Amino acid sequence: MDQYFDGKVALITGGGSGIGRATALKFAALGAKVVAADINGDSAQATANTIAENGGTAIATTVDVSSGAAVKEMVEFAVSQYGRLDYAFNNAGIEGEGGSVVDCSEENWARTIAIDLT
Repeated sequence: MDQYFDGKVALITGGGSGIGRATALKFAALGAKVVAADINGDSAQATANTIAENGGTAIATTVDVSSGAAVKEMVEFAVSQYGRLDYAFNNAGIEGEGGSVVDCSEENWARTIAIDLT
């Protein structure tokens, strides 16, 4: 496969499942070193393991993207491991409680906004 991202480093939040996992796998297939970040550390590690099993380079980290301090630590971790960061795919997000926004609890609304927009 074309190595379009050869030598580049990509950090993907929500990298443990769904679109984030698929994006991490694609970046790796195109030659990038990947940092798979997810609130679920086991799923992030599973993504990194799959990349390694397919000949790519990846590491995993656990992060709660609703915390600015945790996001800063995540970026610092990526740079400390690979010496650079070229791409950040800020994919992590949640849907909230579902149903009408009018019926959403204030606590759930705040959490959804903190994760999806922070």
